[in-house]
Amino acid sequence: MTSPPVLHEVLAAVLGIRDGRLRVLLWQRALDPEAGRWALPGGRLAADEDVETSVRRQLAEKVDVRGVAHVEQLSVFSDPGRTPGPRTIATAFLGLVPSDADPELPPDTAWQAVDALPETAFDHAAIAGSARGRLRAKLSYTNLGFALAPSEFTISALREHYVAALGHPVSATNLQRVLTRRGLLAPTGEVAPSGRSGGRPAAVFRFTDRALRVTDAFAVLRPPGRSGPDPTVWPGTAPDAVLP
Repeated sequence: MTSPPVLHEVLAAVLGIRDGRLRVLLWQRALDPEAGRWALPGGRLAADEDVETSVRRQLAEKVDVRGVAHVEQLSVFSDPGRTPGPRTIATAFLGLVPSDADPELPPDTAWQAVDALPETAFDHAAIAGSARGRLRAKLSYTNLGFALAPSEFTISALREHYVAALGHPVSATNLQRVLTRRGLLAPTGEVAPSGRSGGRPAAVFRFTDRALRVTDAFAVLRPPGRSGPDPTVWPGTAPDAVLP
């Protein structure tokens, strides 16, 4: 007896900071199964494609991929019951869009808050959660903040991006100290306009490198008041990476 065919799809969990919240790009399904529910962009792996070629092709059908600053393979999701009908294995990717990129979206596609998702199709909410966990981990030990932040920013604005992504308070002073020590920040020589309350204009910075690299393999960004590592991020004890 021959086994039923196993299908293979490729999905993209594209994250970005929008309106001060970490959001994921979802599109609303028009057809069954699960019509009307929100889903991650993606589709079937073609016979002549590898998975990365496939995800970039299928992302291009939803967004301007030039706005996606980083793409990496996330995980394989293979639960036999994850979709109705024939068994379908999914290779999921994490994508990141900087906050100053504004890719044009079709009417059925929107940014949805990761911590308040609408009703999603299949296991796509779990995949989005896994993408958030990967992002939080890599913010600890790499320079991946460049893929969320605008090209230029004040430390206060960068802090808000880290708060939205990590889900806990972050000290702007400690964030600047840690990222400067790792050689990730460079001043532009410019200052931001003063707000209504006046005060000293804030210096404007940029990331020194906009390609992924490991900066401290043992670093941890954990919430204030935690004496041990945050279980959602890379375990370690580097004291200058704690950002209360």
